[in-house]
Amino acid sequence: MNRLWQLRIPLGAVKLFITHLHSDHTVGIPDLWLTGALPVPYGGRTAPFRVWGPAGTASMMANLEKAYEADIRIRGTSLNTAIEAKDFTEGVVYQANGVQVTAFKVNHDDIDAYGFRVDYQGRSVLLSGDTGPSENLVAHARGVDVVVHEVGVFAPTSENGRQAVAHLHSTPEQAGEEFSKIRPKLAVYSHFSLFGTPEPTMDEAISRTRTTYQGPLEIGEDLMAISIGDSVAVQRIR
Repeated sequence: MNRLWQLRIPLGAVKLFITHLHSDHTVGIPDLWLTGALPVPYGGRTAPFRVWGPAGTASMMANLEKAYEADIRIRGTSLNTAIEAKDFTEGVVYQANGVQVTAFKVNHDDIDAYGFRVDYQGRSVLLSGDTGPSENLVAHARGVDVVVHEVGVFAPTSENGRQAVAHLHSTPEQAGEEFSKIRPKLAVYSHFSLFGTPEPTMDEAISRTRTTYQGPLEIGEDLMAISIGDSVAVQRIR
């Protein structure tokens, strides 16, 4: 939430699309929802909090309303804490003001998990979500400008890490193979899962990716801005 406001994006303006219901992808929702309802510059929500996600999302959000029932009552009716949550399946899940969001199934063990493709004015970004190698992801990435992809890296001595990556994530080599098929203007790593001691580095991830992909590649970091036009420009805020 702090990072959003550093970019002067009010929390109340945010619409939420959830890839899957693992805790590391959902624990920040109450903060976004309730702080976004405050009548302050960094909040300011005037309409219901809109949320889209896989099966179970609407139920989770309804139970959050129950969990924070006392807080909502104490704050009073002046705040817009209403929620509009929808469960989706694969396909176009949002279309408004020229923006189209398409959800597609990915491989993340046995949980119902999705990635997203966002199209706007002839430009496009694909977000992998958490996934192992996925032909469905590659198919939905056809012609995309930027691919933001997760990566899992394990130390050779970490058997637990090896198993976790095998069932849940993509190795650098596997992600690189997908980048080579997609051929985006830019590939970006995000959601780094690093297993073992000593912890693998992102330099190692890049080096291993280069065995299967030679195109443009960046390590994602907080507050990075990516501008997409005929070319792609990256700005890092230090």
